[in-house]
Amino acid sequence: MKTAFITGITGQDGSYLAELLLAKGYEVHGLLRRSSSFSTGRLDHLYVDPHEADEKGVRLFLHYGDLTDSSRLVTLLSRIRPDEVYHLGAQSHVRVSFDEPEFTGDTTGLGTIRLLEAIRMIGLDTRFYQASSSEMFGATPPPQDESTPFHPRSPYGAAKVYGYWAARNYREAYGMYAVNGILFNHESPRRGETFVTRKIARAAARIATGLEQHLYLGNLDAVRDWGFAPEYVEGMWRMLQADAPSDYVLATGTAYTVGDFVRLCFDHAGLDWTDHVRFDERYLRPSEVDALIGDATKARDVLGWTPRTYTPELARVMVDAELVAIEGPTATVTPLPVLGFERPALAS
Repeated sequence: MKTAFITGITGQDGSYLAELLLAKGYEVHGLLRRSSSFSTGRLDHLYVDPHEADEKGVRLFLHYGDLTDSSRLVTLLSRIRPDEVYHLGAQSHVRVSFDEPEFTGDTTGLGTIRLLEAIRMIGLDTRFYQASSSEMFGATPPPQDESTPFHPRSPYGAAKVYGYWAARNYREAYGMYAVNGILFNHESPRRGETFVTRKIARAAARIATGLEQHLYLGNLDAVRDWGFAPEYVEGMWRMLQADAPSDYVLATGTAYTVGDFVRLCFDHAGLDWTDHVRFDERYLRPSEVDALIGDATKARDVLGWTPRTYTPELARVMVDAELVAIEGPTATVTPLPVLGFERPALAS
């Protein structure tokens, strides 16, 4: 049985990755920040009653800790000694990073170096995945691949560039198996409610059911490459199964504006979006990223990874999940795409 350690396990990607690894027979350990409210809702369906566990027993364990606490990271990694480390934890909201640049740099940037240094100090023979981001490309024109220069346009993007080069440096300096997964936007019903795709899908469902009247957004012209999160975490896992460490872009190679996503969601809910969407300048960033469109040729050729879900279907799935949350299982929904593992739960 392999053992994996996941930072950011309570987030969208962390929960799907935990689900995937458990299905593959892993023992999974996750880093959980202490807070006054519960943050494990995306993992509830994965818990096993110790009295009802199969012959493999309980295989999901959560540990309190923080990416700003080096000593705790050393303690946990020394005890768990994972075969694979998936570093997904971060302050990951781009707009918020302008309001909290220092905190973003400390967690998203320095958190990566703390984790890498803990692995090096302990002498762990582990494989390390760094969650890099398409936001690192920023102002660099698309299409963007592994050789495209970085030009971040936010504190979040800058912090991710630091983490990217930290992973590269530890691979080159210490022979560590460290990879960067440069993932373009990937969404799902488990996306946080403050992220634009979930915000749009949720508003479309709530307006359609009479719970709200308007949706307030900023820049509708930003172009993004949106995929389906469960497929992207499968790509993360494939990166750590390769014979040699390298860096990979995961993307669909398709381009849609935020306005396109609005239209797709509202059309599926039977609404005219122009009747309900309002502009609010508070949601504009001080510096915008105009277009992110990825080229995942390397991942296809080396890892055999290809996306199976594209933006129109993604929008329908996300709106349907919101309708189920409001109306219950009687809501009429679009079937989710066929995946290589179990249908993802519609946890929020």
